[in-house]
Amino acid sequence: MTEESWRIFQGTGEPHNGLTNLPPPPPWRRSSEQASPILPDKPQAYLEAERDRGRPLQLKMDVRRAINSALTLRRPLLVTGKPGVGKSSLASAVAYELRMGPVLQWSITSRSTVKSGLYEYDAVGRLHAGEGAHIGDFLRLGPLGSALYPTTWPRVLLIDEIDKGDIDLPNDLLNVLEDGHFEIPELARAMEPVIEVKLHESGERVPISGGRVVSRQFPFIAMTSNGEREFPPPFLRRCIRMTIPQPDDEELVSIVDSHLKQYLSAEVRDEMRQLVTRFVTARQTQELATDQLLNAVFVVLGNGRFGREDGERQAVLDLLLKQLTTAQAT
Repeated sequence: MTEESWRIFQGTGEPHNGLTNLPPPPPWRRSSEQASPILPDKPQAYLEAERDRGRPLQLKMDVRRAINSALTLRRPLLVTGKPGVGKSSLASAVAYELRMGPVLQWSITSRSTVKSGLYEYDAVGRLHAGEGAHIGDFLRLGPLGSALYPTTWPRVLLIDEIDKGDIDLPNDLLNVLEDGHFEIPELARAMEPVIEVKLHESGERVPISGGRVVSRQFPFIAMTSNGEREFPPPFLRRCIRMTIPQPDDEELVSIVDSHLKQYLSAEVRDEMRQLVTRFVTARQTQELATDQLLNAVFVVLGNGRFGREDGERQAVLDLLLKQLTTAQAT
């Protein structure tokens, strides 16, 4: 493998056909229906939302290295970091650059189960619909199920804040993430050999044969964690793991520019940099997130809302830059 072909994801922020250089998966990661990827013919506007969500990321070499390792090995990427460092934006950056379509998002709660990620079946709704109701009208693939649905080009799945889930959720995910296929018992028991159901994000109807969904292209899966809990070793060894550090002064200036440049006049750029420096200094002793800085810059400096001597300015900054520890932030 050459250095060029290794960099499937380049971190340039612009779409390219990097996955056409994607090597075959290792033998232990080949789906029973594995096929060569075929680049979809989609206009750039199709991915504009992912471009905007992924734009603020400042991707260092170690981040790009971890992404490319996950793409090459078809393994999930477990991304740890403080709130606001861009963990979720990473999935959008990959989706946009590699033309993988809108990100499928699964936001984890304490009630999340593998089944809810794979599909949802409204048994009560079907019962109330009466005899003759078609099962396909009451079943929708979840974000994980939609990511595994057979396609000619990989999708991107964001499993957000996996550490909020039940303690058994990571282990429960192992078989699905390892095998790339799952069965829907309600469809397997049905008399019809092929049944159409709805996809998670679009509601598009797609056929499922024999109640089984078998991936042709393992999706790129980014799982985010705030580092609030330990995960079991069997789960960790099946992931590519990386930590995104908090951005420094210059990286924060670039992030502010990527979001707010159109709102900041040339006259307030020095003030913006001073505000960034103040934020970085405060972050050394307080829990603060990058989006708090963006809020403060937009409200205080955006379109010249407050001048240097405006008495209201400091009160607004104190309000928006409270630390994230509730007991001490009031």
